[in-house]
This record gives sequence, C-alpha cells and structure tokens, in this order.
Amino acid sequence: MKVYLKFFALLGIVPILAACTPVEPVSPGAIVDDLGSPVSIKEIPQRIISLAPSNTEILFALGLGDKVVGVTEFCNYPAEVLDKEKVGGFSTPDIEKIIALQPDLILAGSIHAKEVIPALEERGLAVFALAPQSLDGILEDIRMVGKITGEEDEASKLVAQMEARIKAITDKTERLKPQERPRVFFITWHDPLKSMGSKSFPHELIEKAGGVNIFQDVEERNFQVEFETVVYCDPQVIIVTVGHAAGEAKAFEWAKEEPRLKVTEAGKNSRIFPLDTGLTRYGPRAVDALEEFAKFIHPEIFGTIEN
Repeated sequence: MKVYLKFFALLGIVPILAACTPVEPVSPGAIVDDLGSPVSIKEIPQRIISLAPSNTEILFALGLGDKVVGVTEFCNYPAEVLDKEKVGGFSTPDIEKIIALQPDLILAGSIHAKEVIPALEERGLAVFALAPQSLDGILEDIRMVGKITGEEDEASKLVAQMEARIKAITDKTERLKPQERPRVFFITWHDPLKSMGSKSFPHELIEKAGGVNIFQDVEERNFQVEFETVVYCDPQVIIVTVGHAAGEAKAFEWAKEEPRLKVTEAGKNSRIFPLDTGLTRYGPRAVDALEEFAKFIHPEIFGTIEN
C-alpha cells in the first residue's frame, strides 16, 4: 500500500484524492462584524439575544426562533416574538437582564457601539453587530448570520429569493427614462413635517422602484422640511410611514386631509399612500417595502394598491 501511495504522490494524484475527501465542518471562529470588530464564536450559538427589531426578523426568517431567548420591547415581528423575554428598549437594553439570560450570542446594532457593546464584552459575552445601510448590506448580513449560527443553507435560500424579487423590480425600473420617474415625497413624521435624504434607506427604495426622491440633494437621513419647499417640488407620489403608536397611525389620515398637500400633484390625483414603518427595517421584509414602493410609484407596471 505504501508503494502505491508513493507512486500516486509522484503522479500528483494524492493531493487530488485528498481534496475530494469529506472533512468535518469547522467552528465559525473569529468573524469581523459590521463595525469592524473581530468576534470569536467558538461553537454554534444555542441561546441568542437580539437588540434590534431587524436582527430579530433575520433570526426568525432563518428558522432560529427557538434559539432566541431575549429581544427588545420594539421587536414585534413575527407574531411569535411577542412571547419572548424582553431585555429593555432598542437604545436602552438592560445589561443585567441580558447577562441573566446567559446568551452565547448577542446580535447588536451600531447604536450600541459606544456603551452597550463594551459593557457586554467586558463581561465576556460574544456580541456581533449588524449595521447594514442598503439592500446589498441586508443580504450580506443575512448570509453572515447564517454562517455564525450554522444556517448557511437556509440563509443562501432566503438571499436567493430576495435577490430574485429585487431583480423582478429593477429589471423593469432600470429601463425607465428620467421623465418617466415620478417625483416622490417620503414622510417620516408630520408634526413637524420630516423626510429623508440621499443617505437613507428609503431613498434607495425610491430609486430602485423607479422614482425620484424630491430631497435627493439633501444628505441628512431624517430632517425637518418646509411645506413651501414640498409644494415647490410638487411631488407626484407621497408615501407616509405608519407605525403602531397612536400618533403614527394618524399620520396617513393627516396627510390625506392636509390642505397644503392637496395642492400637489399627488394630492390632486389621490396618490398618497401609507407604508408600514416596519417594512423599512434592515431585514428580510425590506423587499416587501421595495415591492410596495414599486406599486405606489408605478401602478401601470406593478399593479395598484388602494390607499
């Protein structure tokens, strides 16, 4: 046998055979998160805490709900998450409560970089931060979560589905001429009136859906705007975020009745639409948001939505 192996080695066949031999999967090890920090994950996590609603949605979309032992008070999707232990607010999680739940992985966000993550790491906990800023970033983070949780196949399937849905939109909107792209006003709050500029996620959704953000020249993410500027820009489509709080629920009705918006082309043509604010989270439902935007902006291409 040794003679044959020597012979094969001389022919360069042994390396080929070795490459074809199945090997045991390795542990995730140290992986760099979205904040540039290397995180050592020695074993597949069994007890996970999410400190952001978007992170929670990714975990559940990958079938990891049973491993989630704690979430924030703002994590409300899917419905199963409502029964999970709450560890405080999004920006103000309870450190001691997190420790008591004995997690072997905590998924945080950029908002936790200065205080929360250092406090948790000082106690020897593994904290991995997700901070995507775009659809591509969301897809990459889904892959990353799949990798560190042992759900790479499930993550690959989910990403492939999302990519196909995104492509179904952009294949149509990328061919549009500038004059075929409606002017869009995205409202995040009504008192005072606020919108989002070119550095925001809704801006990307507007563009991919075939529209033009009327505040595309503003780089701020969330800023106050004047009605005079809105009227001057004359949006053809107005999209209003609607959440679960009482004030947010009234925002859409306010927008439809506001006299200063009725003079815009969107107001005259009843093209003012509500959007569930949860859809703009950096998670799997971001594609749902893109599809909604596409229908709001181009009903002649993607079908209508009653407002």
